[in-house]
Amino acid sequence: MRDFVELTGIVIKSMPIGDFDRRVTIFTKERGKVYAFARGARRINNQMMGFARIFAYGKFKLFEGRDSYNIVNADIANYFEEVSSDIESTCYGTYFLEMLDYYTKEALVDIESLKLIYYTLSALTKKSIPNRLVRRIFELKLMTINGEYDLHSGMKDKTALYTWEYIIYSKPEKLFNFVITEEALTEIEKTVDIMIKKYIDRHFHSLDILQDIL
Repeated sequence: MRDFVELTGIVIKSMPIGDFDRRVTIFTKERGKVYAFARGARRINNQMMGFARIFAYGKFKLFEGRDSYNIVNADIANYFEEVSSDIESTCYGTYFLEMLDYYTKEALVDIESLKLIYYTLSALTKKSIPNRLVRRIFELKLMTINGEYDLHSGMKDKTALYTWEYIIYSKPEKLFNFVITEEALTEIEKTVDIMIKKYIDRHFHSLDILQDIL
C-alpha cells in the first residue's frame, strides 16, 4: 500500500527538473521543510502547475517515498495573487521566501515561522502598511524566532526602540497593524542591516533585484 501524508504549508522554492517536472520546497506545519516532485508541472494546463507555484499555501497530499515526496494533489487556500501580480511585491515576497529557506530546516517543526510568512505575505497585499516596514518586521521577527537578534539595539529614537521591542515580543498575527514615522523606520532599517551582517553569512540574490527596482 502506498504511504500518503497530508501536510499544510507553503511553496517557498520551485525549480525545473527535466522537460516536464518541477522540484519544490514546501515549508510545512507538520514536518518543517520538505522536498517534493510535481510531475508534469511544466506541461500547459496540468493541475500540478498551480501546486508548484511559489507562494502557494494550502494542504498538500504527498506520496512519501524512500528518499523523496511526490505531490499527488493539493487544496490551495491562497496563491497570494496580489503579491505575484505586482513586480515590487513579488520581489519583496521572493526575498522573504529566500530568507525563510535559509533559516528553516528539514524535519524541524516551526509553526511560528510558518505563521510569520503567511501574515507577512498578507501584509504585502495591503496598502495601509509600507512594504519597507513589512520587510523590517519580517527580518527582525524571523531572526528573533531563530535566536539571532540584539535586544538592546542602542537606538536613539523612542518610537524605533518601542517598535523594536514590540516586534520581538509579539506574535506574528499581531505584527502588521501599525505604521511609524520615517525617522523611526530609517533607524530600524539601519539597525536591522547591521544585525543581518552580524548574524547571516549568506547573500540573498533576490535582494539585489529588489534594490534595483526601488
